[in-house]
Order: sequence, then C-alpha cells, then structure tokens
Amino acid sequence: MGGIFCPDFDSRLLITKTDITMYGDFQQHLKDELAAIDAAGLYKRERNIASQQFAEITLEDGSKALNFCANNYLGLSNNPRLMKAAQEAMEARGFGMSSVRFICGTQDYHKTLEKAIADYFKTEDTILYAACFDANGGLFEPLFTAEDAIISDSLNHASIIDGVRLCKAQRYRYANADMADLERCLQEAQAQRYRIIVTDGVFSMDGNVAPMDKICDLAEKYNALVMVDESHSAGVVGATGHGVAEQFNCYGRVDIFTGTLGKAFGGAVGGFTTGRKEIIDMLRQRSRPYLFSNSLPPSVVGASIEVFKMLAESDELHTKLQNNVNYFRDKMLAAGFDIKPTQSAICAVMLYDAPLSQVFAQKMAQEGIFVTGFYYPVVPKGEARIRVQLSAAHEQEHLDKAIAAFIKVGKELGVIK
Repeated sequence: MGGIFCPDFDSRLLITKTDITMYGDFQQHLKDELAAIDAAGLYKRERNIASQQFAEITLEDGSKALNFCANNYLGLSNNPRLMKAAQEAMEARGFGMSSVRFICGTQDYHKTLEKAIADYFKTEDTILYAACFDANGGLFEPLFTAEDAIISDSLNHASIIDGVRLCKAQRYRYANADMADLERCLQEAQAQRYRIIVTDGVFSMDGNVAPMDKICDLAEKYNALVMVDESHSAGVVGATGHGVAEQFNCYGRVDIFTGTLGKAFGGAVGGFTTGRKEIIDMLRQRSRPYLFSNSLPPSVVGASIEVFKMLAESDELHTKLQNNVNYFRDKMLAAGFDIKPTQSAICAVMLYDAPLSQVFAQKMAQEGIFVTGFYYPVVPKGEARIRVQLSAAHEQEHLDKAIAAFIKVGKELGVIK
C-alpha cells in the first residue's frame, strides 16, 4: 500500500527520548573528563596561524610570533621552488587521485618519488602512504604472525606502538637506547621464528639518536631484522643529513626505514616505507592503510620530487640547521637551563612540572615566541618540558630573541637564577 508523501518531513527529527537521555549521560561524562583535564593544566589549546609557515608567523589576531615548535627542520615548508613544483604538478596531473593505488591511483609521478626516496636511503624500493602514521600502522601485520617477535624501544612513537598492537607477534620492549636490555629481549625472543628490532631514529620528545651501529651489531648476533623510523632524523642527522644510516654507516644493515614527507622533506603530508624489495612487495599486497587509502595528490608528490632534487644539489640547508642547533643549545646551557642531551634539531628544555610547562609556554607567547609545553601522556609523568625545534629558516637574530625570552621567563618563574 502507498503512503502519504510529505515533502517537508525531515527524518532527522525522529529523535526519541531514549536517544536524548543516552547522549545526555555520555555528554556529561565527557564534560566532566574535559573539565578535569583543564583543571590539571593539561588541556591542549590550538593557536590559529594566518600566514605561511615562515620563521616568523602571523597569528589569527594579527600578532606576530617566531615559530620554534614546527617540524620544519630544513625550512622548506614555504619554499618558492617547492610551491612552484606543486603548482606545475597539479596542472599536469590534476588535483586529486580519487582512488587507491592498485585500482587506478598510481601515476608516473608516484613511481618517480618512490625511486627518489629509495635512492636517498640507498634501498631497493619504496611504498608511499598518506602519512607515516599509516606507514607504521600498516607495517607489521602483513609481515609477522604469532610465531614471530617484535622488539620495540620504550620511547618509540605512538604510530609504531599502534602498528605493533595490530599485529599478533610476540611483543618485547626494551628501555630507551639501552643495549643491555635490548640484548636481554633478543635472547628471550630466540624462541620465536623471526625477530625484528624496531626503533625511532631520533626520539621526538628527547632529541636523542638511537645507537644504530650497536643495534645492528646485536641484530646480526641474534639473527634479527632492523626497522627504523626516520621521521625526525632524515634531513637532520648524519654528515649530509641523510639520517641514522649515514650517521652510523649502517647502509645495508637496516632492513626497513619508515619516514614522513611532513617534516624536513617539505612539511606537507605523506609517509613512506623503504627497504628490501620483497618486503615492499608484500606491503603492496597486504598493507591495509596502503590498500584502502587514496593515493597522495599530485601537488604533494610533485613538490616532494623537487625536494630530493634540491637535497642532491646542495647541503647548505642542513649545514645551516646544524649551526643553528649548536648555537641555540650552547647559549641555553650557558644560561643555566636543563636541556636533554641532543644530537638532532630537537632541544628539550626540562621543567618537569606539567602546569609550569603550560604557564611557561603562555609567557613565551607574550614575548612573541611560539613554543609548546609537553606533559603526560605525551611524555612520562614528571618529565614535562618545552620542546624547541630548530630550523634552517631561523636566522641568528631569531635565535637571540628566543634565547632572551627564555632567560626572561625562566627567571620570572624561578627556573633559572
């Protein structure tokens, strides 16, 4: 039988009393949780930028600030050559791919970029992802089963932790960069079929570099594979910034690298896994974030190809970054600040108290310095800090202004004398 058609009827109005009551209870729960986070001084507030990612940025209210908390290590986020390459790629290959890679989402540009990344890391092949979070999330489950073992550094990035959780392999965790503890795990993992050691290249909260030569030595001793996430190390560490394999002369000893295009390599989006051919082939067949996510858009791919051309031409940006890091670190230590030992572009200014880190960051903003306080759960409890990230975009006058602001605020808050 037919019904009566009512053109003004909106099915969204069919909300029952039960629906309202259910969300009302859950809503109050969320409000209470958010209020507790705020009361503990742990609420994360976003600051809106109304300019390109310059060293000096313009905020939404029109004020200016020096940016010391971006991952823009080589200062390429707004590089004119990259923006031109992005525009040219979009004109040549379009705005978006509208597909995943294995259906109709692979262009010649994608293959060119994958080869450029493999050449940069001296590997056999590369697979692109929407982000490094996806690269790490889609790495382990296609390769390992409950018969195998994953041995992970305790300070590895959340994306690695989540990727490991998706895999049924046996899990071992060793203390950060502790080779004795790693060896203990490797000895226990001899009961499994295959083993892989998993580590960040640079640990993003502390700025320290994983001892890849010693890790590779242990891997060879105990017959294990090696994987390293180069997100904060590629473009930064090593004689010419090529990452931990260059720094520790480990080419050919690391089986898998993951990394991002969103930090040193232009600061946009996109991730990758690069390594041995058969591993990459298997990921193309079974890695879920790759199989079920749209391909990277041509503009990002075209600009990223240009990044690797630029880095092959000159080491100027990497050299400037290293000079900036050394200058800033030495001046801050001389001023009396407690800074974690760093070999990267990350300088962790230790404050230890979470609310203090928030107040410190707010006062730095009043001085025109854009930094962020980090605290639990991003870092362990009692390990709150201001994480400063240096860039090749910074000039010495920027560094001097930031150092002066740190000293002023540090004295006001009793952090230094």
